[in-house]
Amino acid sequence: MNVFWLEQDANDLPENDDWLSSAELLVLGKLIFPKRHEDWRLGRWTAKRALAAHLGFSSDASVLSHIEVLAAPSGAPEAFIKGRSGDFCISLSHRERSAICFVAPHGVRLGCDLEIIEPRSKQFIADYFNREEQDLIRRASPADKFRFAALLWSAKESALKALQEGLRLDARSITVTPDSESCDVNGWSGLRTASGQGNAFLGWWWHRGRKVVTVVSDPAPDMPFNLADAACHHSVLRCA
Repeated sequence: MNVFWLEQDANDLPENDDWLSSAELLVLGKLIFPKRHEDWRLGRWTAKRALAAHLGFSSDASVLSHIEVLAAPSGAPEAFIKGRSGDFCISLSHRERSAICFVAPHGVRLGCDLEIIEPRSKQFIADYFNREEQDLIRRASPADKFRFAALLWSAKESALKALQEGLRLDARSITVTPDSESCDVNGWSGLRTASGQGNAFLGWWWHRGRKVVTVVSDPAPDMPFNLADAACHHSVLRCA
C-alpha cells in the first residue's frame, strides 16, 4: 500500500492566512497561546501542501484555501476538498518548528509521529516503556540510547494515533519492535507494534540529525515516498 509524506518547517510558513478556509480561521482565532497558534498553523500548512502535492494541485493560496483540515470528534485530523471528504486519510505531527504529514488511502488506520532525540529520564523510561522495551534501551550502546528511546516513543505515539486513542491508552500496552536493534541513519527501516488489545501495525522509521520520524498503518505500508519529489510521486501513482 502506497503511503506518502511531506515535511515542512516554520520558515516555510507564509505570513498571512489567506490559504486557510473560513472554518479554519475560526479555529485559529480561538488559539490564544502563541506556541499552540504557531504549531496549529504549521500543521495545517504542511497537511495542505501534502494533499496538494498528492492530488497534483497547485500550492497557490487560492487552491489551498479549498483544502480544509479539521479535527474529527476523536481529535484526529480529517481533510476535505471543497467541503467533501476525499478518498484519502492523513496523520499529522509537529515538534520544535517542524511538521510532517502522511497521506494514505481512505479507510486505512494510519498514525505518524515526529520526535526530537533528547535525554530521557529513568522515570520517563519506567512510566512509558514496558519491560521488553526497557531491555532494548538497556542493550543499546551509550551513543544510541537516547536515539533508541526517541524511536520507541515515536512509534508508540504513531500506534496510538492509528488507534485514535492518544494517551488515553497506557503507552506501556503498546510494544514496539524495530526490525533491527541498530539505528539505520541512511534511510527508512522497518518496525512493528502490537497492543494488549490485539491490534498490530507494521511501519517504518527514519532518522536524520536530531529528528526521528515513524509511521504505522493497517494495512501494512510500503516504504513511504516523499511528496517533495513530485515527479517520483506521480510516477508511483501511474504505476499503482
